[in-house]
Amino acid sequence: MTFSSKIKKEISLTECTRAEYLSELSGIIRTAADIKIYNIKIQTENKFVANRMFGLFKILYDINLNISLRKNYNFKKNEIYVLELKRDTLKVLRDLGIITEKNELRMIPSETLLSDDELRRAFLRGVFLVSGSLNDPKTSRYHLEFLINNTEYATFLNELLNENKLNSKILHRKKGYMIYIKEAEKISDFLRLIRAYNGVMYYEEIRVFREKVNMTNRINNCEQANVERTLNTSNKLISEINFIKESNMYELLDEKLKESAEYRIKYPESSLLELSEIISKETNSKISKSCLNHRFRKIKEFAEKIKEK
Repeated sequence: MTFSSKIKKEISLTECTRAEYLSELSGIIRTAADIKIYNIKIQTENKFVANRMFGLFKILYDINLNISLRKNYNFKKNEIYVLELKRDTLKVLRDLGIITEKNELRMIPSETLLSDDELRRAFLRGVFLVSGSLNDPKTSRYHLEFLINNTEYATFLNELLNENKLNSKILHRKKGYMIYIKEAEKISDFLRLIRAYNGVMYYEEIRVFREKVNMTNRINNCEQANVERTLNTSNKLISEINFIKESNMYELLDEKLKESAEYRIKYPESSLLELSEIISKETNSKISKSCLNHRFRKIKEFAEKIKEK
């Protein structure tokens, strides 16, 4: 079972008020149904979504939908559930805010079905059931999307999502529009919004784990870069020291400079701080990082003078 299917299974068991059931069903029908005045047809590959739709019609209207199965020949082996309503369609469509009293189709649902936060969340839950898709954060990138076939309706849904600060965006496709969210935290917020609480816990666990792994990798990369910088700097200084020795000028350095030079050669991988601590401990003479850096700078300057001559 895909991660999307697990989420849809969870939210298809959500218990609500009658008003919320109406808003959810409105989201389902407006998003995915083939609507005619005397016939409403919806298709889905997900049995949990099919059961949810059947249950909503039974609870709200005491109607049993006609359900049939057909093969999916579009490169998939799963069966498609086809649910049809062939009676009381006008009443249902008016109740769900999908047509007006004059039987004209509304592109945007009636405001009465979206009059408070819970109703809007229920509507979005219905939309996700029939058009939403969500990647498993354990195996893929963070991505939540809805596929919508109408410009005005896609714009409305995008605004509805962004009322909850989910940073959703619209992308035009050949066959309609994709509304998508790519931020892990915002996807988690959406799951919480539609009451997919088990999904939220799973998603947050994986998200936090991945962030820890990424942070560890960044720290390791940073430490590796620091080691490489230290080695490059150390090797350049050692080359200068060897040049001074080969030029028979090494004895012209004072004792403190020669001491620091020998320790640099002995501990090429140590940082300035580490080397200053080693010298202080082994010589019983305190030397700071800045003092050691000053000595190395004088060695470099001495080597430059020899090169000039």
